[in-house]
Amino acid sequence: MKTNHNTYSNTDITVTYEPKYCVNAGLCAKQLSDVFRTSVIPWIKLDEADTNKIIEQIKKCPSGALKFHLNKKDVA
Repeated sequence: MKTNHNTYSNTDITVTYEPKYCVNAGLCAKQLSDVFRTSVIPWIKLDEADTNKIIEQIKKCPSGALKFHLNKKDVA
């Protein structure tokens, strides 16, 4: 099984990054720099913003290199 090293998760969301599709527009880092950090590894830190803001920013990705899905929550 192949491991994707470009997958980032917290309790609410999982974000994937496909560098081969990235056109380096930089919208993610320019508009939500606390989450999408260009000079630090790991470069995506999901706990730095509200999940809805992260989703809004990913939807602006012009190349589709960034994708997300919401993690399932256990229901008591």
